[in-house]
Amino acid sequence: MRNPMNAFAGMVGKAAGGLARRLHLGGGTTLPGTLARRLAPDILRDLSAALPHGAVLLSGTNGKTTTSRMLAEILRAAGERVLHNRAGANLIQGLTATALADTDWRGRPQATIGLFETDEAALPQAITETNPRLVLIHNLFRDQLDRYGEVDTVARAWRTALATLPPSATVVLNADDPAVADLGHGLAARVFYYGLDDERHAVGAGAHIADSQFCRRCGQRYAYALAFYAHIGHYACPRCGHRRPEPQVHLARLELRGTDGSRLYLRYPGGALEIDLPLPGLYNATNATAALAAALALGVPAHIARRTLEHFSAAFGRIERVTAGPDGPAMLIALIKNPVGATETVRMLTTGTAESGAANLHVMIAINDRFADGTDVSWLWDAEFEPLATRVAAATVSGTRAEDMAVRLKYANMPEGRITLEPNLAVAVDQALAGLPPGATLFILPTYTAMLELRENLAHRGWVRQFWDE
Repeated sequence: MRNPMNAFAGMVGKAAGGLARRLHLGGGTTLPGTLARRLAPDILRDLSAALPHGAVLLSGTNGKTTTSRMLAEILRAAGERVLHNRAGANLIQGLTATALADTDWRGRPQATIGLFETDEAALPQAITETNPRLVLIHNLFRDQLDRYGEVDTVARAWRTALATLPPSATVVLNADDPAVADLGHGLAARVFYYGLDDERHAVGAGAHIADSQFCRRCGQRYAYALAFYAHIGHYACPRCGHRRPEPQVHLARLELRGTDGSRLYLRYPGGALEIDLPLPGLYNATNATAALAAALALGVPAHIARRTLEHFSAAFGRIERVTAGPDGPAMLIALIKNPVGATETVRMLTTGTAESGAANLHVMIAINDRFADGTDVSWLWDAEFEPLATRVAAATVSGTRAEDMAVRLKYANMPEGRITLEPNLAVAVDQALAGLPPGATLFILPTYTAMLELRENLAHRGWVRQFWDE
């Protein structure tokens, strides 16, 4: 490191992380960065500058963990040695801890490129400290208003930070999100867009969860030719003409295959390709499109991205498939944390390959209201749980706000006799598994801390590994 104090701070941080893991106090994903930054506040700036191929930042409300993992694997397949905060510690302290963990005994990075999933609120500071060569922003929805504030507040902070990027940098944006797409206006950096074209998936958007309904230029309400979900779609302002920008990477056609996966047909400058993605749902298809767009912008050949995506496994808790013991039933864990994510997860479960209208789904929903989840759970009333009412044979609700979720399902018209309330997560898992018929899958929808608690319990049972070991 250029600064001797940074080298000392790095050694202290790494030692603290190793001690935390040895004492089973956690994965050491944040503590090293916290300690190192107290001793040397500019240590992340120093470490990022030493990466031969620079740093890449990825942010957004939904999908950033899965998308960053997709991109990390693509870059590795292209021959890069990737520094990646894979465990999901995405605040500045977590980014710093990740960078420290990669250093050699002299405090120098061993990776060739850094890829940092970044919390929405932390993105401006991350841009300042890492001087990234590429920033990918996926979407912007209401999420934990107690932490982030309204979406316009977040968008303004992002715009200010992106304006500092030089012409040599690239910003990759979702053309279908008005608030995100507008961030590309007037930047010195190169702007690269991606988007969905398949009109068959335009099922409409609920106004109650559409956060960016008004023109970013004149304030008039957007008119939508296609609305995929929330405010995501093809939009134009009837007053001033501001509209969705033309993407460079098009998801031209998408075939969803229930919970098994999907087939993507993509076009990009100079070519096209098809991808059999082993992840289900519209939002995972857009995650893959975003990862491909970023990879192409970084100069990765398309065939490498395709091969990688076709063999991709989701991050822990994000469409994670688990078997309950050697010969036990199957579980699928799908994180939910805000209205849009929950609505799209329900959509994935209820528009699968099973016979329409059959009440054959077994679900467990675990809602916590801890700080990392957001302490305000009123978002449950904005999420569309109504499709579950006619498709669910049994629903177990758990977590610190199990009662709230039970009431929400009742008002979604689910028969009360199908709802089991058990606040204790471990007991709830046992009860839900006990009620599964042979060959059925238990679909588990937890909030963030409930997901971590669930996986801790499953790890003790020997059914999964700890997330920092994956």
